[in-house]
Amino acid sequence: MINIGIIGGSGYTAGELLRLLQNHPKANIDFVYSTTNAGKPVSSVHQDLIGETSLVFSDKVNPEVNVVFLCLGHGKSKAFLAENQFASHTRIIDLGNDFRLKNDAVYNDSEFVYGLPEMNKEQIKKAQFIANPGCFATAIQLALLPLAENNLLNESIHINATTGSTGAGVQPSETTHHSWRNNNMSHYKAFEHQHLGEIIQSLEQTQNGFSQEVLFIPNRGDFTRGIFGTLYTKTNKSLAEIVKHYESYYQNEPFVVVTTEAIHLKQVVQTNKCIISLMKKDDYLLVTSIIDNLVKGASGQAIQNMNLMFGFEEKTGLQLKSGNF
Repeated sequence: MINIGIIGGSGYTAGELLRLLQNHPKANIDFVYSTTNAGKPVSSVHQDLIGETSLVFSDKVNPEVNVVFLCLGHGKSKAFLAENQFASHTRIIDLGNDFRLKNDAVYNDSEFVYGLPEMNKEQIKKAQFIANPGCFATAIQLALLPLAENNLLNESIHINATTGSTGAGVQPSETTHHSWRNNNMSHYKAFEHQHLGEIIQSLEQTQNGFSQEVLFIPNRGDFTRGIFGTLYTKTNKSLAEIVKHYESYYQNEPFVVVTTEAIHLKQVVQTNKCIISLMKKDDYLLVTSIIDNLVKGASGQAIQNMNLMFGFEEKTGLQLKSGNF
């Protein structure tokens, strides 16, 4: 058993971690840190855990735990770690964006490893510190990495991806308010979303000399969970050749499924899966990529990384099935 601490315990990603870790056979949740809810039962905030846990939020940390998950707002993890020291053996998995880019990855004379298992599995196994990828970045990178691996990204890449309202976090805002988001759709941060940095970084790492335009339009969807991304680029390779590249790249990856059939979001919601669909029209390749933004896009992937770091079977605690209706 490993002892676990969760920092920033009242948000959506912490709630998903708690839901999943309740049924992880190797996990013991030592503390859930939340200064705003200290002393309250965890289930009073994460109401899906009523009857599942007797945990109480704490305003103190145990620096000796085996692993800490940082579920703080973006930009807050570095400040928290500067004020709170953990034992030399403690592994840290940050679900924020503080350490994802190589220029920001240095910490305590070491470095955060970018935690996309399908790209950096061997490094993750040896790492003490993990920067968990962003949700859009996960769906988009998994859609593109087999092309980059085979030096096939030689034209502009056009991306349109829609996320559920939970992607905006638990604190309400004008564009997450139900009366605004219901029966509505909009784009935001067109061409300049913060996840572009980590996407391009991974493509440059995978395809030597990568320098193509990546044009990304993120959308707000009228649903709570999931990301539905469509990407297209030009290639003269046949669909059969491309499918082989994807199947080869993901042959040992338990959470990625490749198909040529049409796919829909309900196939992945509440799971750690990414399903990738491939089709071709003349020289245009269309790649559709779907994930649950809170599971494979955040907390599930964080647990997948934890499993790799501690030598557990990769799917431990993550053998989840979606509901199709």
